[in-house]
Amino acid sequence: MDMFQPGRRKVILSGGIGGAALLLGGERAEAAPARGCTFDVAPLEPEPLPPELTAPAQLARLDGFDLWYWDTGGSGPAIILLHPSTGSGHVWGYQQAPFAAAGYRVIGYSRRGHRGSSAMNAERPGTSADDLRQLMDHLRIERAHLVGSAAGGFTAASFALTWPARVRTVTLACTLLSADPRVLALMPSVREPWWKGLPHEFQELSPSYRGINKEGEALWKSLYAQSRGDHPPGNQPAGEPATVAAIARLTMPALFISGDADLITPPPVARLFANTVKGSELVVLPECGHSAYWERPALFNQAILDFLKRRSA
Repeated sequence: MDMFQPGRRKVILSGGIGGAALLLGGERAEAAPARGCTFDVAPLEPEPLPPELTAPAQLARLDGFDLWYWDTGGSGPAIILLHPSTGSGHVWGYQQAPFAAAGYRVIGYSRRGHRGSSAMNAERPGTSADDLRQLMDHLRIERAHLVGSAAGGFTAASFALTWPARVRTVTLACTLLSADPRVLALMPSVREPWWKGLPHEFQELSPSYRGINKEGEALWKSLYAQSRGDHPPGNQPAGEPATVAAIARLTMPALFISGDADLITPPPVARLFANTVKGSELVVLPECGHSAYWERPALFNQAILDFLKRRSA
C-alpha cells in the first residue's frame, strides 16, 4: 500500500513524530520491515464511548485500609491495570473486555485516595507499591503483567523494582517516572512552564481528540471529576523512586508507550526511559496525548497484546 494513498495513512513504527515508534533492545530502531512494526491506520474518527465495566466489583480489606477493585476472573495470566492520577479503577472501559477476550484475568483497582477506596492516612501513608502487593496477596496472584498509565506507572515501576519476581511484564504508558536530572534537563526543550496552567483536559487530551470527540472528552472530564470521590487531592508515595538509574535494573520485558502529542511525557522523555532498560520496546501512538488508553484505545490495546504475545514468560 502507498503510505500516501489519499484517505488512509500507513503509520510506521520508525521513531518519527506523527507516526508510531518502536525501540527494540534498548536501542533506536530504524525504519525497516520488522515484526509488529506497522499499523494500517484509517482516517481519524471519533472513538465510540467505552462500554460499561461488567466485571464484579468488591472491596479488598487489607492492612488498615480498603481498596475498591474489579476482577474478570478466569484461569489466564493476570493483567493488573493501574490508573492515572486523574482517574480511578473506573476508567478502563476500553480495556476490560478486549484483554479478557484475549484470555487474561483482568483486574483494575483504585489506589488509596481515589474513588471507592480508603482515604490516605497521613500518619500511615504506606506506599502504593506495597498496597499493590497486598492486593495481589489478597487475590492469590503470585505473578502478573502490570500496565500503568501516568501516575499508575509510578506504582508499577516501583513494584517491579521491589518485587521483580512477581512481575511477568511491565508496561509504562505516558509515565514521567521520577524527577531525574536527565529528565529535568530535557523538559525545558520540549514544553514551556505555562502548560501547567491549562485545564486538565488540555494538558492530557490531544488536540486531535478534543477536536473530534466531544462526547468522549465530556466523559473523560466526568470520570476525572469523580476520580477522588470524597477524598481530598494528594498522591500516596509510590515506593522506591523509579529514576533513570533505578529502572536500568529492570530485567522483565518492558514496554513504554507515549503519544506524539503528550505534553507531560513527550516522546523524547519516553525514549530516554526506554533506552535505559535493556531489551525494552517503545511505541509512540499517532495523534495522541497523555491519556493513550482513552484517546487511542484500539492501538493502545493492540500494542500491549502484541507485546504480551511476543514477550510473555
